[in-house]
Amino acid sequence: MDKNTVFITGYAKLPEGITAKEMYKVICIGLLLDSESGRIEDADCTLATVTARTIVKDILTDKNINNMDEIIQEIEARYWGHAKKAVIAAAKMCAERFYAYKLNKGENIN
Repeated sequence: MDKNTVFITGYAKLPEGITAKEMYKVICIGLLLDSESGRIEDADCTLATVTARTIVKDILTDKNINNMDEIIQEIEARYWGHAKKAVIAAAKMCAERFYAYKLNKGENIN
């Protein structure tokens, strides 16, 4: 991991009646990002099953946080668990945190 890598998290409420809700109450998505390009180098989340965490990691890794529309489209197409809306909301929060990081450094977010 190089010094351009930053760690960003996003959270969202989970829906009632799923195991992850009983375990965590909220979903957390954690991303390792290249601070210059916005490329997602690695991803993890607090969903209950390894399979769910694996698909979220696969969807997010190697995408660019600056292209949230593409990320959301892929989540919509590939993730059919009950936590879909929460996964999207947490991913959006990660993007917002990355934009705040860039603005804090005085960088343009476009």
